[in-house]
Amino acid sequence: MKALVLSGGQGTRLRPLTFTTAKQLIPVGNKPILGYVLDRIADGGIKELGVVIAKETGEDVKRYIKDGSAWDFDNTTYILQEPLGLAHAVKTAEEFLGNDSFIMYLGDNLLGEGVTELLKKFEEESLDAMILLKEVEDPRAFGVAVLDGKGNVVKLIEKPEEPPSDLALVGVYVFSSRVHEAIESIKPSWRGELEITDAIQEMINLGFKVKAEVLNSWWLDTGKKDDILSANAVVLDEFIKAEIHGGFDGKSKITGRVKIGEGTEIINSIIRGPCAIGENCIIENSFIGPYTSVGNGTRISDSAIEYCVILDDVVVENMDRLEESLIGRNARLTRNQGHRAIKLHVGDYTEVEL
Repeated sequence: MKALVLSGGQGTRLRPLTFTTAKQLIPVGNKPILGYVLDRIADGGIKELGVVIAKETGEDVKRYIKDGSAWDFDNTTYILQEPLGLAHAVKTAEEFLGNDSFIMYLGDNLLGEGVTELLKKFEEESLDAMILLKEVEDPRAFGVAVLDGKGNVVKLIEKPEEPPSDLALVGVYVFSSRVHEAIESIKPSWRGELEITDAIQEMINLGFKVKAEVLNSWWLDTGKKDDILSANAVVLDEFIKAEIHGGFDGKSKITGRVKIGEGTEIINSIIRGPCAIGENCIIENSFIGPYTSVGNGTRISDSAIEYCVILDDVVVENMDRLEESLIGRNARLTRNQGHRAIKLHVGDYTEVEL
């Protein structure tokens, strides 16, 4: 069993931030989304990793994963792909995949549970495909599956106007090598892409054994700013532990589950968890509220911040209330007058004066 992680794409819904970084490397809980994906795969016992990358952001992804040894992968292969669909990514990776079964995991998806049981069921039942599904409120925005009473997938529809079910495809799939045969038989969709839903439907048409599991926990597709903020909140709720390595003075108050990195100084401030503050930060005369992540080397003074994701080396000054914001690296936010809440989505190296 191999793993194929998709970490390409252009991240258009997260621009301007994704002009300078891969969307899969945006941190939640001060850890790149891609890191949580690799944790899940490694926990499943997989040792051979293939990573699909884009030419624009591939080098950033390589710098983060390196040889994969941080997750105990024996081999890590990088595969360059043009953004022509998920099935096209599988086709591009065919040399790496060979005749092996594999799990395909979208690098910007977060799941509340691991994949070990999914892989076990796939192998025990000698399946050709196993897809993961989740009930959603508006299935029209997703690929939608129809199941029979035994969990077999009988039909897949991409973004239907009238959904036949509320079961959306989560970005995790397990395939046997027979998926390559199906991909060879499909044609590009109206979007000009080879769709993975079309490939799975072709597997069903060919009589291959295709089943589904319905996810019992949360699923987050981090494609937009609000998705990132939601994912950050969930991760802080699920994973953050009280862990203080930096220093704070007698005028400061830290409550709840708060993680503070080495070299960080908290001066005359209130920190209320769950939240995570990175290394070598200065927080002075400020309030850092719940569900906020602050990256390394950031300085926040005379400000109140809540429900935000702030990346590395940011300066925030005199912001009476900054909330529900995603702030890129090396950004500088200052305020000279006025008293009202601000919501921002700011890319890297941006300067905002209000």
